[in-house]
Amino acid sequence: MRLIEKKILEDPQIKFLIDKHDYSSAAEYLFKSQLSNWLLMKNNYEMRDKVKTKSFWFDSFKMIVQFNSERIKSTSAKVDDTTIKRRKCFLCLENLPDEQKGILLPDDFILLCNPYPVFPEHFTISSIQHQPQRIFNSINSFLEISSLFPCYCLVYNGPACGASAPDHLHFQAGTKNFIPIENDIQQLKNDFGRIVQDDESVTTSFIDDGLRKIIFIESMDKLEIEKAFHLIYKNYQKLVGVNPEPMMNILSFYHIDFGWYLIIFLRNKHRPECFYKNDPEKILISPAAIDIGGIVVTPREEDYIKIDKSILSQIFNEVSLDKKTFLLLEEEIKKDLS
Repeated sequence: MRLIEKKILEDPQIKFLIDKHDYSSAAEYLFKSQLSNWLLMKNNYEMRDKVKTKSFWFDSFKMIVQFNSERIKSTSAKVDDTTIKRRKCFLCLENLPDEQKGILLPDDFILLCNPYPVFPEHFTISSIQHQPQRIFNSINSFLEISSLFPCYCLVYNGPACGASAPDHLHFQAGTKNFIPIENDIQQLKNDFGRIVQDDESVTTSFIDDGLRKIIFIESMDKLEIEKAFHLIYKNYQKLVGVNPEPMMNILSFYHIDFGWYLIIFLRNKHRPECFYKNDPEKILISPAAIDIGGIVVTPREEDYIKIDKSILSQIFNEVSLDKKTFLLLEEEIKKDLS
């Protein structure tokens, strides 16, 4: 039996749901099955139900700080080249826990339950092949998989912006409307957005809300949203000169009536200065897409207690793209579109 076949959950109900093209229900079925049969996952979800949270309101949007001790490995993960080369890839099929099973998806991806959750239901969507974390040639798969799971939000973290496995292409998926920006994005667009592209097929907005630099693309047409993304990516890479991939995190969610919403967070650095300081000045926060979207994960209780609006503002302004470069990118996009 091939390795991939060993990792697929064989269940008539899963097959029935996938044949109906109901991937969201299949994911929920997988989640319940793994919760019943994988003790590590069960224990960690019970711990997740006990996490502490506190909220901070900014202009037109909310940030929720979550104390979640089980995320310590992800938050503090070393992702330098030497460490990556020395360790086994934890997303390769041969290195997955024996208890972990998944669902095969189009384009050679596998849906797996994430045993270290932030979302109420948290999944990893991993490429079957071991290949670097890159979005330019994977955006089609990202959008297609997003449309398969209208009940979930899809997440991409760049290789230098929070991906704990920068050597293995993967996405995440989690409970829809859990990340605050999913509900805030239209208000942010109205209050802080500048529309640079608006026609019958696609709308692209540049948003600076004072903490984050956001590009928001809306379309019912997957090809149009992919074209808009590639245009932005190429101009962004040319402007910042960063290889192999300019720094970004992405959220995607799909509405049957409205199509795709693609939210791109542009980055200046991987981690804030406070991450590297010694205690008591140290704050162990490593912002990725979920954090920048409004669920700020703190695996240490002392950091959770310490954080306030001013610290959040400092961290997000530090890791987000600077205002000057953001405006330059906007002008370049306008030139290309005209």
